[in-house]
Amino acid sequence: MHGVDAQRAFTLLEALIALLVLSVGLLGMASLQLESLRGAHLGYQRGLASLAAQDAVELLWSRLEAGGCPRLGAAEAAWQDRWQEHLPGLQGEVSALGGGCRYRIRLEWSGAAREAATTLVYRARLPEVSP
Repeated sequence: MHGVDAQRAFTLLEALIALLVLSVGLLGMASLQLESLRGAHLGYQRGLASLAAQDAVELLWSRLEAGGCPRLGAAEAAWQDRWQEHLPGLQGEVSALGGGCRYRIRLEWSGAAREAATTLVYRARLPEVSP
């Protein structure tokens, strides 16, 4: 009868070890799922930032006049405010890069609480229109 008790104890130990291995595997899968969601959210935010940069280019196009390269001026603040609700902590800057109506659009926004700020730099060039 002593052998039967030892066999039961061994079977119980096997079941506990299998449960431990299964638990570790499930925790790993949960961690992968969390990282996947975080990556998807970052991709979503980058997509929004790209749309915001393209919106700034469209604003520049709408101000294109003969004889000069456009500046956003006061419209830059309105542009930032419009995208603030979609990208938390958005700080945007549209700057001219010298001659040739070339622009650099720099966007920085805060991601999740534990992550550093994310930056996107977008470059655009508008045609020079002769008067």
